[in-house]
Amino acid sequence: FYFSLTISWGSPLICSIFFSGQKVCFADLKHPCYKMAYFHELSSRVSFQEARLACESEGGALLSLENEAEQKLIESMLQNLTKPGTGISDGDFWIGLWRNGEGQTSGACPDLYRWSDGSGSQYRNWYTDEPSCGSEKCVVMYHQPTANPGLGGPYLYQWNDDRCNMKHNYICKYEPEINPTSPVEKTYFTNQPGDTHQNVVVTEAGIIPNLIYVVIPTIPLLLLILVAFGTCCFQMLHKSKGRTKTSPTQSTLWISKSTRKESGMEV
Repeated sequence: FYFSLTISWGSPLICSIFFSGQKVCFADLKHPCYKMAYFHELSSRVSFQEARLACESEGGALLSLENEAEQKLIESMLQNLTKPGTGISDGDFWIGLWRNGEGQTSGACPDLYRWSDGSGSQYRNWYTDEPSCGSEKCVVMYHQPTANPGLGGPYLYQWNDDRCNMKHNYICKYEPEINPTSPVEKTYFTNQPGDTHQNVVVTEAGIIPNLIYVVIPTIPLLLLILVAFGTCCFQMLHKSKGRTKTSPTQSTLWISKSTRKESGMEV
């Protein structure tokens, strides 16, 4: 199932409608697709290797970040996903950065991290005093909005190395969609200075989700149509009854007058 919205590459995500577990794709076929996998139940969260396999099983990879613009884009998506009222709050996200080998504690440790999808990106967004190295070899993007800020500020969106067997949410990254289905819902737009709007397609498989996302938004419109139709019918029926009552009365008065005239003539 597809519906479209627009976000700006390199600027905050202003207007969007998508949910945990949905794939978000740019319709221009130039930018990657993403999926935010959030699990409310802690027992459902996964290790780094499990997250990596989950992304690869769908033809993607754990998230690699090429630059600050892509980092800000992911932050915007997470802000939308976890906005108040969604029931989603604390929970870090695995990204595809990790290092192999035994725990190193030397100053060279930060240079040992590599992206699991083979990206050569040197972009990093470590939290203050990270990475701590040692036995922590896999990297998460912080998402702890209710935690008290630390030395590096809030624990939001910066990176932290963690033990690879810890359980977290994760973010997948995919190649651009080749043949996205035509959008079936309204397109939203963001202000994108210096460039044209870029449509984004949010995908989800299955017939039942299709029906849900198509039918539910139309309920208010259907109710409005039914109310308007009912009001119109009531007014028409009321006018029809008024005409029906008036006609016999007028007929009776006419006959009565005619009768009185005829009586007078006979006398």
